[in-house]
Amino acid sequence: MDLVERAKAICLKPKETWVVIKDEQITIKELFTSYAAILALIPPLATFVGLSLIGMRLPIVGTFRQPVLSGLVYALVYYVLSLVGVYATAYVAEWLAPKFASKQDLTSAMKAVVFSYTPVWVVSILSIIPGLSVLVIVGGLYSLYLLYLGLPAMMDTPPEKRMGYVVTVIVASIVVMFIISWIASMFLASAHIGRM
Repeated sequence: MDLVERAKAICLKPKETWVVIKDEQITIKELFTSYAAILALIPPLATFVGLSLIGMRLPIVGTFRQPVLSGLVYALVYYVLSLVGVYATAYVAEWLAPKFASKQDLTSAMKAVVFSYTPVWVVSILSIIPGLSVLVIVGGLYSLYLLYLGLPAMMDTPPEKRMGYVVTVIVASIVVMFIISWIASMFLASAHIGRM
């Protein structure tokens, strides 16, 4: 699988790409090592560069830069936890599948979750310029749309159960990512306090 071509295809032609993805024979390990682990590097690295190296202009205060060590700790912790979050979201999707008359298959759930995260990972490059990082929300919303298209397709969800299934998994995904952000922030706070 060509990472760049797949990322472009899932973002620009999602309906056609989900059909291709469904028929692909790929393991969870391959999904992580050849796709998720690479693209998931973008948000923490871009945030590190943006906040620790470039800085953010604040009224009256001037330019604020996160200390480099704190930024590195945060980036590493956020990277690891975001991959854990992807796995946890897929696990929840797989666990919920029978409740929505869908097939219970972790690999299919993982495909849906991993590939739906593509837009938010890619657009996170904008975090290099802290003022543009708010645009990452657009990538996040598009990722939710991709999950809406892909999850029912991957899990063979009947049409009448699709909306409930997708909304439930999206809520679970938001909760997982909120918890991950909170844990990463705690690491950042402890790294900052430890430096004092």
